[in-house]
Formats: sequence, C-alpha cells, structure tokens
Amino acid sequence: MGTVALARCGGRPFGTHLFSVWPGAAFAATAFPVRCAPGDNLALHVAIAQAPPGAALVVDVAGESEYGYVDEILAVAARTRGVAGIVLDGCVRDIAAIARCELPVFSAGVAVREAGHDAGGSVGQQINMDASGPAPLPVRRGDWIVADDDGVVCLPRGQVSTIIAETMDSITREREIIDAVCAGESTLDLLGLDPSRVNGWEGAPDHGVRRGRPRSLNARREGRAAEGHLRPRFGSWSAVGDVYGGD
Repeated sequence: MGTVALARCGGRPFGTHLFSVWPGAAFAATAFPVRCAPGDNLALHVAIAQAPPGAALVVDVAGESEYGYVDEILAVAARTRGVAGIVLDGCVRDIAAIARCELPVFSAGVAVREAGHDAGGSVGQQINMDASGPAPLPVRRGDWIVADDDGVVCLPRGQVSTIIAETMDSITREREIIDAVCAGESTLDLLGLDPSRVNGWEGAPDHGVRRGRPRSLNARREGRAAEGHLRPRFGSWSAVGDVYGGD
C-alpha cells in the first residue's frame, strides 16, 4: 500500500519538503524517534547502535537543516545493523554512496557541511516533525512509518489495523474506477462530478450531478459480482491483525 492511499484513509502525512534520496526507495517499519542537537549527529550514531533491527529512524534536527546529518558511514552502519530506513527533516550528503548501499533515506535536501558528533540529543523519545497541516506531527516509538516516492506518512500505534483495512477498501474502489475509465467511461460520471461549475464547460447535458456513490460504478460492480468475476484482492482482516500484532 502506497503513501497516497494510506494518507487518504487516516495516515498522517509528513511535510512535503521530504523526498527520497534515490528513486524507488521505500519502506514500512515501526518508528524509532531521534532528536539531534542543532548541527550535530551524535544521537544518530547512538540510535543506529540501539534501535531494534527492522525499525526506521525518524529524526528531528531541531530546526537546523543545513548540515549533512547522514553520510556514507552512517548509511552503511544503519544498513549493516538492519535499520529499515531513515527519515529526517534535515539534509544528507554522499547521496551516491547512500544509493549504492540501498538504504532508503528521505530528507529535506543535500548539504556538504559536516555535522558534529558531540552535542547530545535524545533517542527513543517522542519528537515532533513538520507536517502537511498547520500543526507539527508527533512521532512516538512504535508508530508505523511508510515512505515511498510520493512522500512519508505516519500510522499512529493503536490505529494501524483500522487504517490498513480502510486503505485496502479504498485501493479496491480506485482499481474499479480505473478499470471503468479504461473501458471508456467518464470520470465525471464515475465520481459524480458537476462540470457546470467550471467556466467554459461545453459538454452534453446528460453530464449532470450524481449524488452519493456513482451509479455507473455500482452497476459495473454488481455485474462483475453476478458473473463471479469480483473476488477478494486481499486476505481477511483477521490476517492483517495477526501480521501487525493487533497494533
């Protein structure tokens, strides 16, 4: 499940300033929060030594982003220790080396300026990250972090199974709409949109407003189900609960 679908169903997006250091980087893992002192990455070294294998480091750099907090040495160390990925609201350096070691890293930019290694910080404690909305995004140890080329989202612990179940339903509905579009149907009809609200619309009068779930999509779904073509795309919700340990 991608970050777009998860954000639509309750996942909390990080700020739009974060991007993947190399194309195709992606991970889903529990968060291990890190707070660096401004211009210093000692806490990152500690977190890599201490974080559980398979966790993702989510790093608050205390508003001082213009340093290369993650470099080749830290990336290789994190990869060797089994860290799933790193998300930080600061910059990185040695991006070609980070790509070569295939550690998924999401950052706010690239900076050649080297960070210090002695100013303290914290690991494993709640942090606040910049978010798409007006308020900061709290990240706690055990929250789920999902990152891909579209961005980064947080699934708060205790809400993971609910968000995943809703996302599975959303993906199925979206796939049905895409199938209908490929068959020649209009997105105006499928999504119940009112084109008359747009100045310059010159379409046929039969493109009216359709309230509720689109009728043409309902008919398409019912027809496929009657023919035995509509089968579950995913496992049961109980299986999801098993995988995620009931959050």
